[in-house]
Amino acid sequence: MKFTHIITLATIASAAFVVNAQTAPASAAEHSAHHPATAAAPQSDGEVRKLDKDQGKVTLRHGPLVNLEMPAMTMVFKAADPKLLDGLKEGDKVKFTAEKVNGAFTVTAIQPAK
Repeated sequence: MKFTHIITLATIASAAFVVNAQTAPASAAEHSAHHPATAAAPQSDGEVRKLDKDQGKVTLRHGPLVNLEMPAMTMVFKAADPKLLDGLKEGDKVKFTAEKVNGAFTVTAIQPAK
């Protein structure tokens, strides 16, 4: 009799585990779709129109920013780190990554285009 109770309890525990188990995503792309904030933002092309190193801001004329659902335009971005702006000058063609950080459009990476 005790053996039947043990098997019954084991069966119930196994069933509960299966109900609560999650399957792994089929691919990394599917996984990142659940966590868009952690997915790497794409690089975009732009041109430096103005630099304000004291304020840590850069004005860029840029093409569409797909990750921000933004059309081509000229706008001011905050630099995630003001040191990102070192070595840049007005008129430079650049490759950059922009993301929305704490509600502000922010350049998280930038370098002169080759």
